[in-house]
Amino acid sequence: MRLLAALSVVLTLCYPLAIWYGQGRVEPRWLALLLVLAACARLPAMKASVSARWSAAGALLLAALTVLGNGMLPLKLYPVLVNAGLLAAFGYTLSTPVSMVERFARMREPDLPPAAVAYTRTVTKVWCGFFVVNGAVALGTALWASQEVWSLYNGVISYGLMGVLFAAEFLVRLRFKRLHHG
Repeated sequence: MRLLAALSVVLTLCYPLAIWYGQGRVEPRWLALLLVLAACARLPAMKASVSARWSAAGALLLAALTVLGNGMLPLKLYPVLVNAGLLAAFGYTLSTPVSMVERFARMREPDLPPAAVAYTRTVTKVWCGFFVVNGAVALGTALWASQEVWSLYNGVISYGLMGVLFAAEFLVRLRFKRLHHG
């Protein structure tokens, strides 16, 4: 089960580079197998997560469209799907008492004070904003950019931006803890 989860992460991270490398070397309908693998790697999470089911269904739909049309566009839309899935998962928790980031925080610190709960809700909103912007840029690169620009953004820049957001949030969290926990 953990092996499939790890495979899912590796496929998602390497996917843009594999598509870039495969373009012109491998027919798009064969590259669609990467989407099928990504969907299959989500099988263990499907029992527990509606988001995982939708994400897998979306990947299979993109794979089917690629096989039928043998075109690159459905393959290039996968990062848009990933961002939409993450937005849905994080966004949905904003309508529940416990936000996504609070769930993560409670794994390390089960007894969060009210100020920390409010902070985690705000961080969840920030991540939702990130997924909207990142997904929009991914869509723009899929529709209007060259294959190289699409691969650079979706395979390198977007991960760099995600890392910057993680690092910035970590620094803000340290300051928040210092101010609110003495």
